Amino acid sequence: MIPEINYWAVLLATASSMVVGSIWYARGVLGTRWARLADIDLDHPKGSPVLAIIATVIVSFLTAWVLAGATAIAWHFYGGSFFVSALVTAITLWMGFTAARFITHDAFEGRPSSLTVLNIAHELVTVVIMAVLIGVWPPALG
Repeated sequence: MIPEINYWAVLLATASSMVVGSIWYARGVLGTRWARLADIDLDHPKGSPVLAIIATVIVSFLTAWVLAGATAIAWHFYGGSFFVSALVTAITLWMGFTAARFITHDAFEGRPSSLTVLNIAHELVTVVIMAVLIGVWPPALG
């Protein structure tokens, strides 16, 4: 079975990830706190910001695409509301993969727990907004 995916919803969810990240990590929101905790100099960032943005667009698309496919599979399996399937799938995948991996890696790297919480909260907000967009704009199910 190939899950039905609304690629317009996936593209919109990809864009939403960029918007959420831009707001979340803005200096006036949580960016300054994040930079301090992560030991990042916002005025002299390491690496190429262009490459970071390209990588972010690619992985955001992959995240939205996987979420859309997993939502369709969950909806077919469990039935009920496509919207609820999208939210439950997003939160479940976030808990089992994103949050769990962040916590493990950050613990071994000795990162501050407040940085871990800040980053996994960002990821939760990101995937929930993606889920809302995917959930309210399901594929043409026939």
